Amino acid sequence: MRRIFSFLKPYKKQLVVGPSFKLLEAILELLIPTLMVSIVDIGVQNKDTSYILKMGGLMLGIAAVGLLSALICQYSASIASQGFGTDVRNALFKHIMSLSSKELDEIGTTGYTTRLTNDINTLQLAVAMLIRLVIRAPFISLGSIVMALYINARLSIIIILTLPILVTIVYFIMKKTIPLYKKVMATLDSLTLVVKENLQGVRVIRAFARRDREKKRFDNLNTDFANMSVKAGRISTLLNPATTLIMNIAIILILYFSGISIKLGNMTQGEIIAFINYISYMVTALLVTANLVILFTRAYTSAQRVSEVFEQSSSITDGGTKEIDKDAEYAVEFDDVFFAYNEGFYVLTDISFKLKRGESLGIIGGTGSGKTTLINLMMRMYDADKGSIRILGKDIKSYNINALRKSVAIVAQKSVIFSGTIEENIRQGNMDATMEDIHEAAKNAEALEFIMKKDDKFSHEIERGGTNLSGGQKQRLSIARALARKPEILILDDSLSALDYLTDSRVRENLSKYDMTKIIVSQRINSVKNCNNILVLEKGRVIGFGEHSTLMEECEVYQELCRTQLGGDMDD
Repeated sequence: MRRIFSFLKPYKKQLVVGPSFKLLEAILELLIPTLMVSIVDIGVQNKDTSYILKMGGLMLGIAAVGLLSALICQYSASIASQGFGTDVRNALFKHIMSLSSKELDEIGTTGYTTRLTNDINTLQLAVAMLIRLVIRAPFISLGSIVMALYINARLSIIIILTLPILVTIVYFIMKKTIPLYKKVMATLDSLTLVVKENLQGVRVIRAFARRDREKKRFDNLNTDFANMSVKAGRISTLLNPATTLIMNIAIILILYFSGISIKLGNMTQGEIIAFINYISYMVTALLVTANLVILFTRAYTSAQRVSEVFEQSSSITDGGTKEIDKDAEYAVEFDDVFFAYNEGFYVLTDISFKLKRGESLGIIGGTGSGKTTLINLMMRMYDADKGSIRILGKDIKSYNINALRKSVAIVAQKSVIFSGTIEENIRQGNMDATMEDIHEAAKNAEALEFIMKKDDKFSHEIERGGTNLSGGQKQRLSIARALARKPEILILDDSLSALDYLTDSRVRENLSKYDMTKIIVSQRINSVKNCNNILVLEKGRVIGFGEHSTLMEECEVYQELCRTQLGGDMDD
């Protein structure tokens, strides 16, 4: 929570100026009923038109100054709240991007999304109201009581006695609503996840005629969200009617006793008008305060959720080494590596192998054998629980994260394409790449042919998520992006699966032109059999390591894969 408040420091000026001018407006507003007493009891009573005009002009001047003060406050509130929201959102996004995959898995994509949007919007609104109303509403309430006491102390006792009742109501409503708003936001996270899954998988849902099931799933969550929101809203909305009821009862009592005071000559007509105005001010201010309580209750919940993210710290610490060992014999070394996503259940067990620099390694195994997890450890998305990993001659934990990932490029299993032009997508691999570099990378990724068929070539706009590209085109662009980086180690994580065998073969042939260490993860024997070494995984363990011919003699699982995929061409 303290971290969130620190984002208000750049706006100290607005936090002082805004409330100060709002306080000035409140003071001027409290003067109006007092001036009305003079107009009614002196001007109207004596039929003194000049006095009425003089006091009316004074009231108009006070109103004009009050309006100017309100505008300055509004401007200050806008600057502070919008700036605060922008700063928190930027800092939160930067912090999320610094977290390791282990921490990102804890809250999930939708959880981070709602915190970056809905929760920060709530905090932004709370800051605006903090400047505009937090000082004004209590001051108007207390000021009205003071002025009412000045006019008639006995009648004011009625108002003073109602305050403890109002405070008690506010306390119990806050106690009930804070836990409910936490549940509401958690349900919103789940609802956002379902919407995201349905939008991304709409083609699959339609293809398998699962629309009714998904609609029911959404309806159930949406109903839960609505019911919980309504429940929280019902409790919150009790505040206004409860406050209004109590205050109106108080006003009725005041009107009754003030009538008696007028008959007895203890109060003038002007005083009773002013007294009722001050009571109305107080009621309005109390209603505003009640709404602020509801808003700040929600903001408190949102602040806790945002703070939860800020309190996350990456389990991956940055090393200081920025230079690779250019004389290193081995590009990758795994020594007795163990890794578990969940404590106690290892998905990789006792992984040991060495890959010489400039050589190629094929990694093959069934679904769930740990291939992608192994690659994630090389990229240091996660840290191994036991054992050590060396990349280009140095312990992976000693590297500066950015330096490590500049030396290692990966084409992920799922092609991630961003909205923008084809050139911009390829250039993300290397922002300093020339058009010649981009052209060469696209050519060697076998992407140049379909790019040149586009009317605007490399300037062709790609829609969000690459929806106007085929699966194979997206994979080839991803490969081009990695090649543009010219890394020391290139990892292809099952990233040729959407290509036909001929294109697959051409891409692998083109890759042989590059003087880099290549790691190819695949379930196709043809994609890995020509590698210098092949690593065979099964249930997170290494069951084979060596050349194709060696594995054909020594590894039964590899033999079975070859028999299934190659049939009679097993020795080719």
